[in-house]
Amino acid sequence: MLKKLLAFLAAMSLSAAFAVVDINKASEADLDGIKGVGPATSRLIVTERKKSEFKNWADFIARVKGVGEKNAAKFSTEGMTVGGVPYQAATKIDAKTSKKEEKAMTIKPAASTASAAKN
Repeated sequence: MLKKLLAFLAAMSLSAAFAVVDINKASEADLDGIKGVGPATSRLIVTERKKSEFKNWADFIARVKGVGEKNAAKFSTEGMTVGGVPYQAATKIDAKTSKKEEKAMTIKPAASTASAAKN
């Protein structure tokens, strides 16, 4: 009987370690339970959430000081979600492509205006 009780307690502690924590619903204690989130960060998260719920990870990163993409990725692997969605970092290729697209879009209109001015 004691072995069964110990096995049950071990299983419960493991399931608690991998529990999903939605930052829009979690208490400060729940947030403190996430590896890497300390009391100051959890307080800041709750304070920002009182203003309005976090819409997505980008909103979370923008509003909570000290949390960047690396921390967001760490927190997500520990079970943190925003609206039930885990963090998905943009790949470097996507970021480079979007920057190139932005440059191309801003250069093209300027070039067409310059050629129109010559005519």
